[in-house]
Amino acid sequence: MILLENENIRVTFAAKGAELRSITSKINGLDYLWSGDATYWAKFSPVLFPVIGALKDETYIVDGKEYHLSRHGFARDHDFEVEQISDSELLFTLSSTEDTLKVYPFEFKLDLRYIISGSSVSCTYEVTNPAEKELLFSIGGHPAFAAPLTADASYEDCYLEFAVDESLTYFKISDNLISDQTDTLHLDKAKLFLKHPLFYDDALVFKHMESRAITLRNTKNEYGLHFRFNDFPFFGIWAAKDADFVCLEPWCGIADGVHHNQQLSDKEGIVSLPPGEDWKRIWEVEVF
Repeated sequence: MILLENENIRVTFAAKGAELRSITSKINGLDYLWSGDATYWAKFSPVLFPVIGALKDETYIVDGKEYHLSRHGFARDHDFEVEQISDSELLFTLSSTEDTLKVYPFEFKLDLRYIISGSSVSCTYEVTNPAEKELLFSIGGHPAFAAPLTADASYEDCYLEFAVDESLTYFKISDNLISDQTDTLHLDKAKLFLKHPLFYDDALVFKHMESRAITLRNTKNEYGLHFRFNDFPFFGIWAAKDADFVCLEPWCGIADGVHHNQQLSDKEGIVSLPPGEDWKRIWEVEVF
């Protein structure tokens, strides 16, 4: 484990996938991330790159050639180079190789920059295009937060509080792809109480969420977290079946739709980065 800590929090990471592994408050002793129990889901906070969700038939087309990637891409399964910038900052780097070019025909440099401050940890995705052609990619977060945090609360005592939205329309998933069917969640004073059946049909996928901050709280005690994100056009909320966590997932990109033509350049939400340019997005979690 790789460690950052200050007087308020202790945060650990793994080089594999540049994955955030724990966020422990020194004030109350609570770890706010999911435990990684393999009975339900063995990951903690994977980075989704260069695709988010599933591709139709795990296949996409670039310049007339078919390529194959599994769900959420390959970055989460690769070891990143690690550099400690300061006592409060870590930089994880993954670059294209001969092996990645076989399944993803683009040169890239992907940096994940983690910074702690007070009781907060931020994650910055930085993508650089070193090539002489455009770089097409999607990227997003998948952090899983413990729900509940303490033994005196249950999953159903936990709720998400949205900064702006009064209702949320989500797109249903069909065979891992985004369907045309939608449903609407009507919030109770901006609150969505967690229930395991919410996620029995996979993630809730939002294309038009207005909130750029979500708070995870519960009715039994004062512990929780604020999750903030900007400039992510898509958002997912998910949990494994009957598991006591909730994933808050800001995305630049989305799974293939059921009618997608498999051309990567036509993929909904795909980011096109010109030669020699950089791109970045940030999400942040503050625990209390």
